[in-house]
Amino acid sequence: MSGGADVGTQSRPSPPHASPRPGEQQRHGAGASHGETTTDRGDAPSGRKGRRNRNRRGPASKPGHVRPLAGSEPPSAAQKARAADQALLHKPAPAKLHAPRPAPAPAADRPRGPWDFASDDLYAALDLGTNNCRLLIAQPTRPGQFRVVDAFSRIVRLGEGLGATGRLSQDAMDRAVEALRICASKLAGRDIRRMRLIATEACRAAENGESFLERVTAETGLKLEIINRETEARLAVSGCSSLVGREARSVVLFDIGGGSSEIAVIRIADNRSSRLANHITHWTSLPVGVVTLSERHGGRDVTPDVFEAMTAEVGDMLSSFDCPDLALGADGIPEDFHLIGTSGTVTTLAGVHLDLPRYDRRKVDGLWLTDAEVSAMQAKLLSWDYAGRAANPCIGPDRADLVLAGCAILEAIRRRWPSTRMRVADRGLREGLLTDMMADDGVWRRGRSRRPQAMSQTTPQTTRER
Repeated sequence: MSGGADVGTQSRPSPPHASPRPGEQQRHGAGASHGETTTDRGDAPSGRKGRRNRNRRGPASKPGHVRPLAGSEPPSAAQKARAADQALLHKPAPAKLHAPRPAPAPAADRPRGPWDFASDDLYAALDLGTNNCRLLIAQPTRPGQFRVVDAFSRIVRLGEGLGATGRLSQDAMDRAVEALRICASKLAGRDIRRMRLIATEACRAAENGESFLERVTAETGLKLEIINRETEARLAVSGCSSLVGREARSVVLFDIGGGSSEIAVIRIADNRSSRLANHITHWTSLPVGVVTLSERHGGRDVTPDVFEAMTAEVGDMLSSFDCPDLALGADGIPEDFHLIGTSGTVTTLAGVHLDLPRYDRRKVDGLWLTDAEVSAMQAKLLSWDYAGRAANPCIGPDRADLVLAGCAILEAIRRRWPSTRMRVADRGLREGLLTDMMADDGVWRRGRSRRPQAMSQTTPQTTRER
């Protein structure tokens, strides 16, 4: 999650069902619930109680005499007089006429007060990449943080075959549209204050990228924007800002994607900005990702020679990146410096390092790995064949042919910027989008971060930004 987002992707729990009041039965359909038995209220009383009631009915009627039904006898004059008096006593007072109450202004038009950023305001971010389609819906909490209300992620491989043909294939577009329909359904089911939906390298590079997004709008109602590489780099930094410690003076953050890899060099002075992206001094976007690199070199059967060839290709791209070297300390390593990796590659390495029986974001996000640990995990993955990688619960068959291409990109970055440690981030563009939208709306300003609980009933604004 972004900016130190609260851990967890569970939706808000539904309110519990009300318990039946004493003496009241809770029913499902026509039967009684919880094994309760029912009795007909018209059953005649029995036992002593019945005999006691019979004694209260007065003397038995004479044979042949029929007692008139109550109310069937004509009222006497005295009864008529008493009824008239009662009617006068209980005559209702005339209704007071009030001026009609003006209808409340729509939430979108209502001016917001200093506490009017409701805790239930929802924001949404969607990232359609070369390999994945991801959605997050969240609400702001403490300054710089938010709680995920709903999430969706699916591997769609939109960029499959793009490197060879320059176009998005029909099958890949169909997979992406199917995933986007699910996202559209999730968004339509909630009041979203603001949203941003983006597409990255696959749609940027494909000849038919724009026409594909027109199809997406026609079939799902979602209007996605293609962002440029600089925006993508800045969003990756915004999404990971809380993972940069106060002691850090320089950081290289990288996002290994499916079709491109963004790298940002961050230098932090004493006057640290609340937006980490303001400290980016240099950035680059390499036109290579796990999908494109694995398709060029083969991702199933990766030998040490193939791995080195992939690393060398990425290293050549990095050599043209015009960025001054970081100032070195006495040990030959930049002072107060570390790497941050945000991608499926580094989270997979972390999961394998922890030997997780299944991937657990809570244990992976924010994890520190030493340089030796990263090297050991890369060597371990390189020693496994395709079947061994696919069998690992933190990799699986969907990533088994991509993970070593990602490790090769990571290795080239580590050779360019040696570091004693790397921090793992299970977060990225979606979290950056959410962080930026919430910061732009001022939800974390002092006195505006959250409203008191008693004021939390105001209807949230539903302005949508597409």
